[in-house]
Amino acid sequence: MKRLFSAGVCCLLSMLFFTPSAWAQFTVGAQLRTRSEFRDGQAAPLPKGASPAFFTSQRTRLSAGFSGYRFKLGATIQDVRVWGQDASTINRTTTQDNNALILHEAWAEIMLLDTVVKNKSLNLKIGRQEIVYDDSRLLGNLEWLQQGRRHDAAVLKYETGPYTLHLGAAFNQNKENAAGTVYNPTPPGNYTANTNGAAMYKSLEYLYAGKKLGKGNLSFLFLADQFSKFHPDSTGVKIWDKGVHTRMTTGLYYNNTLDKLTLTAAGYYQFGKNANAQDLSAGLLSAAFQYQLCSTFSAGLGADYTTGGIGADGTSHAFDPLYGTPHKFWGYMDYFYVASAFGNRGLQDYYLKTKYKPNTKFLLSADLHQFYSSSDIPDNGSRKFGTEADLVANYTLTKVISFEAGYSHFWSTASLASPGVKNIANAQSNSNWAYVMINIKPEMVLQALKN
Repeated sequence: MKRLFSAGVCCLLSMLFFTPSAWAQFTVGAQLRTRSEFRDGQAAPLPKGASPAFFTSQRTRLSAGFSGYRFKLGATIQDVRVWGQDASTINRTTTQDNNALILHEAWAEIMLLDTVVKNKSLNLKIGRQEIVYDDSRLLGNLEWLQQGRRHDAAVLKYETGPYTLHLGAAFNQNKENAAGTVYNPTPPGNYTANTNGAAMYKSLEYLYAGKKLGKGNLSFLFLADQFSKFHPDSTGVKIWDKGVHTRMTTGLYYNNTLDKLTLTAAGYYQFGKNANAQDLSAGLLSAAFQYQLCSTFSAGLGADYTTGGIGADGTSHAFDPLYGTPHKFWGYMDYFYVASAFGNRGLQDYYLKTKYKPNTKFLLSADLHQFYSSSDIPDNGSRKFGTEADLVANYTLTKVISFEAGYSHFWSTASLASPGVKNIANAQSNSNWAYVMINIKPEMVLQALKN
């Protein structure tokens, strides 16, 4: 009898512990990431005689997640600031031009299909969220930037076997209006961290379809984003009007590893009207391979091409990489497609990338980029922008603590500093950038029996 009772208790406990509807999961996480930077021509060459900059920035995040029967909730509070930007003797809100304390994420995901449905899922994720696809070239969370990127959006997700189909949409407003939907995309203190001249989209819709391959994936993206129409006042200041300009981007992405060879290719076309009301016809082509020469070392070559310039009919051919992570692709010194413009000339990037990983804790990468303009540069015969070398070392001390250090050097040309590109008079031809980053990111998962 005792054995039967014990067996019954064990069976009941097993049902409680392993039945999904009987349990809820609570996750608590934090991140403290400090980065000290030495900038001697980062993002653009400095004029000769200018002094380098040095500072330490810090990202602090507190996150919580809760999941139960057919739902998930997530929220992240984030504070980003530079050491010393706040006086130590007062406790006041920083100016709106600094990012400081914000709500980085706050979302809910609802499972529309019952959990007993096998190999299929239909979920709806709503709220403030990161949107990341493929290699983050067009849609990414911009993790390198301390404040990152997020969207206020709704995403419907359908997945079955190796196939994925996502539909996403967003509609932005400055406040709870009593009438109308006119949207100011550049409110005071706004920093959207995109490549649209800091102008936030008014609305956005996209379709993403993907198929998992052996060790990679193939995907299709169609994205439309709308920007508020405007007219200039007598002083040239933009006045935002009713209506929108719609820009559309579509294309394919491929990535797969075949034995020791990893292949990546992408092609996108952009059309419609951009945020400046210009007709748009632009494209991006990318291809690269990485070969595992031995267990600890790999090397590869690649090329990116983005169109640029203005046609004779006024059509813009400048491709905009939307809401991706340019830092990952076009050199770590962020000369192109980040905060510092380069005249919408378009970019050719031919690169060599190497990785050395002797063990699970240490990774050393070394990259070399050769940059050219994709279009003619006014009053300059050469399209060559320059050469960049990047060296980055990563060391994982524990699962929670990691260190990263990097050094980059840019050999720039007169074309890069010319008025039609960076527009820097008497620019130095050698630029340097170095950083040290410490990342502490603990996480704790708790499970509790639901009532």
